[in-house]
Amino acid sequence: MTAVSLIAALDLPANSRVDQRVPKKLLVENGAPTTSDKRQINDGIEEAQWLAALKPNTIGVPAYRDDAREYLEIAILNVKLRGKPQASRLAELIHRAVPYPVVLLLDTEHGLLLSLVHKRWAQNEADKVVLDGELVEIQLSPDHPSSSTEEAFTSSIALRLQPQGSLYALYQGWMDSIEAFLASKISGTFTEAGGPEKKAARRVALHRCRELDLEIAALQRSAAKETQIARQVAANLKIKALREERLQAVENL
Repeated sequence: MTAVSLIAALDLPANSRVDQRVPKKLLVENGAPTTSDKRQINDGIEEAQWLAALKPNTIGVPAYRDDAREYLEIAILNVKLRGKPQASRLAELIHRAVPYPVVLLLDTEHGLLLSLVHKRWAQNEADKVVLDGELVEIQLSPDHPSSSTEEAFTSSIALRLQPQGSLYALYQGWMDSIEAFLASKISGTFTEAGGPEKKAARRVALHRCRELDLEIAALQRSAAKETQIARQVAANLKIKALREERLQAVENL
């Protein structure tokens, strides 16, 4: 999947398009706290484009305000990478650099990385916006559709199919679609979760599956190096228990 095909799947109104280049200097100044991060942006980004601005007057969805955040617009950016940079770290830096919630499309060597994360006011710095939670992201295959689940995902993300109550609800709708796709990669079936409680349960289950996968992989590496039979047996029993826990987590996807 390319950025062009994903934008087509979003089916945005023409008057929301911006199509302007974003200078890397702006990303460096606003999103790179360390020298290493500045180097990642300068060396790892080939080109950054601001594709669209989703505002109340361009898409007809109201702004959102509460004590934690203010969403006046959603920015859609397409960033082309060069070389082999750390894509997830670059995604985080770009999200930090933009004061609005961003639908970020990163062109990487492995395909298109789609990345979203909520924003909120900083607790100790007036008017400063920070990331609120972990990035929610998926890597999409260069060949689309690569699977029925990926095809179902791209069919679900059109703007008209998302919640229209506010820009916050709209952005969360896209995050829910990404999480449904992540769940489908484990379960094999793309299913939109029902109400907020079910979506929250799926979110927790996804997080736990990731944790368990890391634990199981670490134990497998350790067991492969172990020379004492008793310790190998103990590791394998632990792996079996973790796999059973993972099966229970999968049931909540």
